[in-house]
Amino acid sequence: MEYTHLGRSGLSVSRLCLGTMNFGPQTTEADAHAIMDAAHEYGINYFDTANVYGQHRGKGATEEIVGDWFASGSGRRERTVLATKLYGAMGDWPNDGKLSALNIRRALDASLKRLKTDYVDIYQFHHIDRETPWDEIWQAMEVAVAQGKILYAGSSNFAGWHIATAQEAARRRNYTGLVSEQSIYNLLTRDVELEVLPAAQANGVGVIAWSPLHGGLLGGVVRKERDGVRRLEGRAAETLATHREAIEAYEDFADDLGQEPGDLALAWLLHQPAVTAPIIGPRTRGQLDAAIRAVDLKLDRAALDRLDEIFPGHKTAPEDYAW
Repeated sequence: MEYTHLGRSGLSVSRLCLGTMNFGPQTTEADAHAIMDAAHEYGINYFDTANVYGQHRGKGATEEIVGDWFASGSGRRERTVLATKLYGAMGDWPNDGKLSALNIRRALDASLKRLKTDYVDIYQFHHIDRETPWDEIWQAMEVAVAQGKILYAGSSNFAGWHIATAQEAARRRNYTGLVSEQSIYNLLTRDVELEVLPAAQANGVGVIAWSPLHGGLLGGVVRKERDGVRRLEGRAAETLATHREAIEAYEDFADDLGQEPGDLALAWLLHQPAVTAPIIGPRTRGQLDAAIRAVDLKLDRAALDRLDEIFPGHKTAPEDYAW
């Protein structure tokens, strides 16, 4: 496994981040524990979760699964850089969600209880809160740092100007501010190249790419559809219909390189300068084993150029749409 610093921090994280969203809803607790054990065996030390994960198992269920794994000992917590999130409502009362100082305090304590740990390495805002001022948010985070409950702050689904505003407010308080931003980023969805990636790089924020395979559409979906292994419905089927020509060309290019499409999509992200790590969200041990191959896959300039031809990206704004 390769490691890098998370943003401008001194924190070393693996180039793949283990996402846990499937733990509980689609992956049993026993299988989730086995996947996390295997991730450590591969050298993945960076795990991501959120307080709302759990779906039909109930909000908080995924954190509980991770917490039970930590509680089994053998240095599991000590070897893990743990990131969780808050924002989504965990109840029906007015202050059960978003980023008020009150909810930051309550949500953090609840996550720590479910995770069976006394601190979170990276506490992330799952969404921008347009109604809470940054001075209030940062004051609450500073208190949590002073209490030893969190070490770093991160964001998710922020626009470029949100990152810049958050960092400027933190600087006024002589506070570190954000060290990471989680955004959807993959070969099919490259909007963050306009402003989010430049804002992150300018402000020392590491980018964590979620949905690196775009819901499986970059994981060999045409081949699987042809072989009768997978049938898409709903939005995924509509996206495939819109981008079928490009996805077919992409899978053909992966074949030319002798690589699996999913490995190629992850490797492309690892070659993007702003990206610290893609989030992989395996449902099975086999999916984890497959994702690991991408770390060793090196792409030359010709391969990267060909991928840009198949899936055109964006120039940094404003050059993308003006002079």
